[in-house]
Amino acid sequence: MFSTKGRYALRVMIDLAQQHSEEYIPLKDIAERQDISKKYLEIIVKELVHGGFVKGVSGKGGGYMLTRSPNEYSIGEIIELMEGSLAPVACLADGAEDCPREKVCKTLPMWAEFYMLERDFFYGKKLSDIVNS
Repeated sequence: MFSTKGRYALRVMIDLAQQHSEEYIPLKDIAERQDISKKYLEIIVKELVHGGFVKGVSGKGGGYMLTRSPNEYSIGEIIELMEGSLAPVACLADGAEDCPREKVCKTLPMWAEFYMLERDFFYGKKLSDIVNS
């Protein structure tokens, strides 16, 4: 299950993509359009900036904008930035240590199959797909 943080991050990214603007979009405008607390969005946008997905400037004329074109963002990378690994079990996460039960684990193939379905689904969708739907 995805948290509000991950879902709201997607909404922020969609909102910025829908503006088709070369200007920075004030966070208060995004908060109003998305009906999300500006204070909560500040936390989310900070992570999006840190991840290099958006850039921001403060002061008059400040706000946020995407760092890439909407067709260059996969939904999977946005979700993983905010939520962490999509891996359903720890042994499939990137950088996981080898599991001593890997060769005898009867459930690992099922989890691996599910993980690939999930990754393919979310990484196969672009931000532009959602914006243009």
